[in-house]
Amino acid sequence: MKELSSAEIRSMFLKFFESKGHSIEPSKSLVPVDDPTLLWINSGVATLKKYFDGSVVPNNRRITNAQKSIRTNDIENVGHTARHHTLFEMMGNFSIGDYFKEDAIPWAWELLTSPEWYAMDPEKLYITVYPEDTEAKEIWLKTGVPASHIFDVADNFWDIGQGPSGPDSEIFYDRGEEFLDIPADDPENYPGGENERYLEIWNIVFSQFNHTPENTYEELPHKNIDTGMGLERVVSVFQNAKTNFETDLFMPIIKKAEELGDGVKYGDSPITDISFKVIADHARAVTFAISDSALPSNEGRGYVIRRLLRRAVLHGRKLGINGAFLTQLVPVVGHIMESYYPEVLANAEYIESVVLAEEKRFNETLSDGLKMLNDVIANVKSSDSDVIAGKVAFKLYDTYGFPYELTEEYADDEGLKVDRAGFDAEMQAQRERARAARSDAKSMGVQNPLLTDLHTESKYVGWTTEIVEDAQLADIIVDNELADTVRTGQTADVIFTQTPFYAEMGGQVADRGQILTLAGEVVAEVTDVQKAPNGQHIHSLNVLADMKKGEHYQLVVDHKFHELVSKNHTATHMLDQALRNILGGHTSQAGSLVTPDYLRFDFSYNGAVPAEKLDEIEALINEKIAEALPISWIETDIESAKKLGAVAVFTEKYGEKVRVVSIGDFNAEFDGGTHANNTSELGLFKIVSESGIGAGIRRIEAVTANVAFKLTKEHENQLVQIANAVKAPQLKDAPEKVLALQAQIKELERQVTSLEAKIANSAAANIFNDIKTLGTHSAIISQVEVSGMEQLRAIADQWKENASSDVLVLIAKTGEDKVNLIVAMSKPAIATGIKSGDLIKAIAPLVGGNGGGRPDLAQAGGSNPAGIADALAAATSWLNEH
Repeated sequence: MKELSSAEIRSMFLKFFESKGHSIEPSKSLVPVDDPTLLWINSGVATLKKYFDGSVVPNNRRITNAQKSIRTNDIENVGHTARHHTLFEMMGNFSIGDYFKEDAIPWAWELLTSPEWYAMDPEKLYITVYPEDTEAKEIWLKTGVPASHIFDVADNFWDIGQGPSGPDSEIFYDRGEEFLDIPADDPENYPGGENERYLEIWNIVFSQFNHTPENTYEELPHKNIDTGMGLERVVSVFQNAKTNFETDLFMPIIKKAEELGDGVKYGDSPITDISFKVIADHARAVTFAISDSALPSNEGRGYVIRRLLRRAVLHGRKLGINGAFLTQLVPVVGHIMESYYPEVLANAEYIESVVLAEEKRFNETLSDGLKMLNDVIANVKSSDSDVIAGKVAFKLYDTYGFPYELTEEYADDEGLKVDRAGFDAEMQAQRERARAARSDAKSMGVQNPLLTDLHTESKYVGWTTEIVEDAQLADIIVDNELADTVRTGQTADVIFTQTPFYAEMGGQVADRGQILTLAGEVVAEVTDVQKAPNGQHIHSLNVLADMKKGEHYQLVVDHKFHELVSKNHTATHMLDQALRNILGGHTSQAGSLVTPDYLRFDFSYNGAVPAEKLDEIEALINEKIAEALPISWIETDIESAKKLGAVAVFTEKYGEKVRVVSIGDFNAEFDGGTHANNTSELGLFKIVSESGIGAGIRRIEAVTANVAFKLTKEHENQLVQIANAVKAPQLKDAPEKVLALQAQIKELERQVTSLEAKIANSAAANIFNDIKTLGTHSAIISQVEVSGMEQLRAIADQWKENASSDVLVLIAKTGEDKVNLIVAMSKPAIATGIKSGDLIKAIAPLVGGNGGGRPDLAQAGGSNPAGIADALAAATSWLNEH
């Protein structure tokens, strides 16, 4: 076996399959695109779902990739086991209805054993197969694997529910007897068993069935290959590492952490080794996640980042690392991964700024969490119990980021235990809430052979024309079946040999329009256009007259609709560029919607965009509109496009040729949409709103052209109305007049407050003289005329200062249907067992309200002034009874 670095192992895997005709798919963002079923990209196949379910046919049916992934379902195991990670890389080769077992198996063996490639010793490799998959077993034997190295394992069947499924073969590497962690005669001592000697390094899934909604398994019309080789695992084999952590993927991070601590070294003890592993793993995950535009927050994937970062900080403290330190690990991660992920180092400064802010925030929170934990320990020790409740442990974990094991460690030091079952129950409840919050709308679906097998030639010509004079109707689909005719009043999906209709893609809505006979008679309305798996534009029609396959028609796009959409699409490119120019290059597109009426642009950014920055963005775009920049496009290869400075948008899947749209020298992007011809056509760009829509994701909505002018005119009219209302001589004087009115109002409010205080004092002087004896208590119970709760509290303060009685109950009608109540009690009264909160809960419902508070003071609001007399009477009765 060769001595290889992690970068060499990854590169060799991809080159091997490239030599077998595979296209190398780049590693996609960890943040899923258009897949609500996933919080993170969690496998090599996760970004290829659209190919496997047949919704898109790839340019090359052979694909290979090394995909960064995150899994967070068992974070607690990281550091405690040899191979648990949150961030990992999965290398794979995939066949989308092309080759199958007879090629996949020999190629796997060739890569692993050939001297030209990995050069592993064949004697150290073992295979497991599904017992019923005799075909795979025979191919392994023909490939040269001895029967003694092949094991039947009943679990070797890959199935995630509805969608593609099938048997699989796992490949294990024998690391030698020195790695055996169980007795030699243990039943688990075999490849595939629970042991450390035989390490699984590759899984090859033979995806040959559709798991149907009816829970049956039917042969796929196109069988697939889906494989996964964990880079971290296979690197540990090549580098003869005891665990994944003693490899070049992790050790530089661990060494840096050693430098930052108080002299503790990796290998000193199993306890501190756990902390080093946690820090190394979490530093990688946090760095990559933030590089891919995810940001810390209290929900979703932002919560995962926050949790990982805080867990790393806590383990840093165990190593004597105080203060912010994860920022110093970011460039270390970047250098390790630079050969395949250069963007991490390129974004290092931005990543460090996010990490630093989060570390500082947690260090402030940490002291509160430790205080709570110490209080909990003190309370438990003073009670009859010696167990910290699971709910309390979970709150420490969930609110303050304390891992369970840290709480357990603190408790153990004090001779206490933690209710693990209760903690696990809370954790499970949270996971169920998270799962329930994610839709399964776009889980991997069942292949639709009708569309997948449809290879009709169809050309899109909408870049240069909105009318096709003569196009043949090539296919008609009615109720998911091919038809020769569609009748008046039906709906249908059709494909023409050529079309000017843009299909919905990249956030841009599809064109609308009409289908006409060559004689000019309208026969159908085009309501939507989507791309078929093989790239044809499928037109959804409302049919107004019979149409037949093979006949010729005119296709006419709605010009006004198309023009407005095109202008707004150009505006999204200009907005994207303006955001990068003004907010920084780390902002990246996270979604968009382009309609004729408005545009919506989602982007990554940490915090709300300041108003002055929005003004700058809007001004820059309007400046470029005024410059009348020409808009042009070319078709070229990807590398040439990158040399032109074109920006790739995450939502697009690019083939060998790409279309680059340039807006003068201001912006160049990979793009498949339609655009204006010149920025001057946009007329005006106006931001309507800026808001947050998720963790670290902001949304700008904006309008252009006539819609923007109309909105501006509406704003102008509103300003004129304001100017007239405040009697401003000119529109420019309105702000000063409004400020003067605000100052006047503030002064009047001050005077009203002063008068209300005097009224309250006067009312207090009267009611304090009306003291009743109710039961064993002296009480003042009265309705007063004041404007609100503030005045009631002022009277209560006077009552307390004067010690006027044991109990105070005041009720005021403060609006047409509004009531305020306040109850106060002296310490002697409370000592007898009565509380303000209990009394107010008894009387508030009578005025249509509810409330509560402390034993000495409680307040409430209500909506039924007619019940005031009843409430006063109830207060009297309550005190007589208590």
